[in-house]
This record gives sequence, C-alpha cells and structure tokens, in this order.
Amino acid sequence: MAHIAIDARIINSTTGRYVERLITYLQDVDTENEYSILVPEKDKDFWKPRNKNFTVRTVNYDNYSFNEQLGFNRYLKKLNADLVHFAMPQQPINYKGKKVTTFHDFNLLKTYNSDKNWFIYHTKQKVGKYVFQRVARDNDHLITVSKYTEKELFEFFPETAKEKVSVIYESSDVSTTAPKKYQLPFKKYIMYVGQQSDYKNIKRLGDAHQLLLAKYPDLGLVLVGRKNTAALTNEAYFNEKKYKNVLFTDYVDDAQLSWLYTHTEAYIFPSLMEGFGLPGLEAMGYGTPVVSSSATCLPEVYGQAAHYFHPEDTSDMAEAIDQVLSDDRLRTRLAKAGFKQIKKYSWKKQAQETHKVYMLVLKKN
Repeated sequence: MAHIAIDARIINSTTGRYVERLITYLQDVDTENEYSILVPEKDKDFWKPRNKNFTVRTVNYDNYSFNEQLGFNRYLKKLNADLVHFAMPQQPINYKGKKVTTFHDFNLLKTYNSDKNWFIYHTKQKVGKYVFQRVARDNDHLITVSKYTEKELFEFFPETAKEKVSVIYESSDVSTTAPKKYQLPFKKYIMYVGQQSDYKNIKRLGDAHQLLLAKYPDLGLVLVGRKNTAALTNEAYFNEKKYKNVLFTDYVDDAQLSWLYTHTEAYIFPSLMEGFGLPGLEAMGYGTPVVSSSATCLPEVYGQAAHYFHPEDTSDMAEAIDQVLSDDRLRTRLAKAGFKQIKKYSWKKQAQETHKVYMLVLKKN
C-alpha cells in the first residue's frame, strides 16, 4: 500500500474545482492506497472524505513564499509520502520525493493584472517562471488540462521530456439544486460567470453589450461573481462610461446560479487566454447557447458547440452575440451540440487517468 499526498491548498478557489472533483472521484477509483489531502487551516471543513483511506491534513504555507520553499518542504519530508501530487505548479522546488504536478495554464507568465500591485505581481511572475521551469525539469510526471496547455509547456520549457507529460481533461457538473429565481431589473440578458482579471476581457464584453443595445435596448448583461478588486475596477469603468443595463451580482448561491444559467439568452466567454475553459461547459449543461472567444484552448474544448468571435475585436464579438440572439435555429443547434460536447468529459475519467499516472510513477525506481 502506498501513501499519496495531494497538495490541495487551492481547493477553495476557482481553480480549486479541479482538485475538489479529483479527490472526490478518486474515492471511487482507489480504496486501497492511503491519501493525505493537504488543505489550509481555513478550509479544513471545506471537503469531507467518505472513504477511510482519505485523510484531510491542514497546512498553512502561502503560494510563492519563502515559507512554502522552506516550511512546506520540511513538512513534506516529515510526512514521508511515497508520492506527492501538486495540484498547481507552486511547490517547494527542493523537495526530493516522487512528485506529479498539474499545469492548468501559463497565464502568470504571460500577463499582468492591473488589480494587483505592480511590483509584487512582477516579482511573483519572475519567481513563478523559475519555479515552473524547475517543476517541468524535476517532476516525475506532468499533467496538463488541454493539448493547448501542453503545447505552451513545451514552448516555455522545450527541454521537458515529452514522455512524462499527460493531457487529462477536466469536466463539468450541472447543479442538482432546485433553481431559485434571481431578481433582475430586465427580462432578457446575456451573462458571464467567474473571475474578472484583465485577461478575462470583461471591459470589451461590456463595450460589445453597449453596441447591442442599439438593436436590443432592453438587453441586460449579468456579470456573476464576487465583487473583488478586479470586479470593482470593471464596475467603475462601466459607471464612468455611463453604460446601461449592466449588473454585477456579487456572490450568488448555486440555486440562483442555476436559475440564471437556465434563463439567459446566451453565455458569453470573452477570455483572451485559458487553460481549459470550464464555465462554458457548465453553461452547455443547462442547454445554454455559448458564444465564445476563439483564443487559446477554447475551440479545442468547446468544438462545434460554441459560436466564436475574435476576442480583441469588439464589433466581431457583438456581431457573434447578435447572430445567436436573432437566430432560433442557431440557438437550438448550439444547445444540442452543447449537450453532446459535455459528454466527452468526465470527472471520474479524469480521476481514473490521474490514478494511472500515480501508479506509473510509483513503479519507477
């Protein structure tokens, strides 16, 4: 029996959906080996195991910190696991045990988010690039969540051995919670769900929406997500320009989110860069037409189930949304194609393929 540790410090975050689903379905795949799930103290009750071979352990080491490099390294040595799976690249680079790392994207290395402190962000970016390079070189195996992310991995770090990289797709879930009506100031709306950092391209989405008001004067734009610094920055931008019919919801629960997905005219994903693009698949699960950026991995993941636009062309974005709003046949085709597309992905399959990686690494001398 092996002892496998999974670094789940990101579990209560947007990207944390990956590791939460992984450990949930790993319980169906592996009932023999021992698993230690490492989470921050604040998240000790966020996820509860149902199998006796899974144990939640608390660790408090900030990403890209000296404490991560020193303290977390000491902790892992003491834990003495046979294998550690880091769900994100940030990790103690001098840890010498067997290790697997998941790369979700390389956005940290490619962009600057204006809601962050310039000096701190660029320092983190430099540290991140060094850590990423060491991870690519020293880990026993690497997982990417799309072929596009795999391609970027080899572009950034061409010395990486191809035989130690696996593409394992994520998946999506449709909430089984009964929808609860969300009160809106307009009857028809398009929507976006998620973080609003600069690369998510929300300002251009707002610009495109305002162009659409000439034809659809009562159309709303609903931006779902917590009002953090990035969202407040976008809200200030829209207010300064006196944009109409734009609503920033702040946090909504699963029941309200289900209602919003079910009743929207279309889900819009304007992002400039993604590693997988989970929100679009979630929208497809509700039968919602998806209008998406054509950037990075999104055509790979969404296939023929989305209507695409160039994300840096506001007019093209508005035109693509208009085509979906005005063409019932197109909307129906996208909804049907969406249901078909999401069947290609499975969280259980993700867990099974990840487990195979664990077993492969554990067999190596």
